[in-house]
Amino acid sequence: MKKIAAVTMARNDDFFLTRWIAYYGRELGEKNLYIYLDGVDQPIPANAGEANVIHCERVAEHVVKAEKRRLGFLSDMAAELLKTYDLVIGVDADEFLVVDPHCKLSLAQYLSATKINPCVSGLGFDIGQHLDLEPTLDYSRLFLEQRAYALLSSRYTKPSVISKPVRWGSGFHRVKGHNFRIDPNLYLFHFGSVDMEMIRMRFQDKDRMATGREKHIQKRAKTMHIISAKKALTNEKWLTFARWFQTIVRPVFAWNKPSMAFFDLVVKVPERFKGII
Repeated sequence: MKKIAAVTMARNDDFFLTRWIAYYGRELGEKNLYIYLDGVDQPIPANAGEANVIHCERVAEHVVKAEKRRLGFLSDMAAELLKTYDLVIGVDADEFLVVDPHCKLSLAQYLSATKINPCVSGLGFDIGQHLDLEPTLDYSRLFLEQRAYALLSSRYTKPSVISKPVRWGSGFHRVKGHNFRIDPNLYLFHFGSVDMEMIRMRFQDKDRMATGREKHIQKRAKTMHIISAKKALTNEKWLTFARWFQTIVRPVFAWNKPSMAFFDLVVKVPERFKGII
């Protein structure tokens, strides 16, 4: 079995961090989690356990500049970890890399048997609240027990797993100077759009608004509106199509990032994923 670490950096995100720790701690072991808190004022999550929690000095910057600095820092930290780990997973606190349950393997088992040089991506599932069918999130229950729809988003088909030091682009959206490969059995679930009430609360977060994150939050609300307006596809052939399409179609300004171009494909999340997150 390969030795695998997971890294993230967050501020004012205890809601997602506790779930991030619970999931990746179960899949990789808590001692292999590295959480960088943006600001010495940030509380350590109550369920941190053996996770490595490191406070960093807060630097209040506009979101674009802050993201470049954040991912530069996390790329450096991942490079250090790769001196003692075989693989490093880099994801945001609201992102969960999941192996298809059909494989009957844990995340560590699957990645240990997968060739990764230098990175691999899961297909991006941008989970959103269907505003006409799904009620406000119950924080005591699992996400996928309450949310059944996803936008197949190339924004979240990220090169999350690396086997050697690389430079992640802002938001982990690409690895600079390298191509990407979308694994047929990996999915990256993004839950930033999981609940409209949560989005409204984030608009009241002065830290986020002061650093220019209003448009970023608005994009999350847009995901919910797309999911609510479109008929969800249920045939899993569309997942295969999305992998193929994202591999073939690239933005002209970034050949090493996937794209869905003009497609807004909304899918029903397969039932076998319920109970995981």
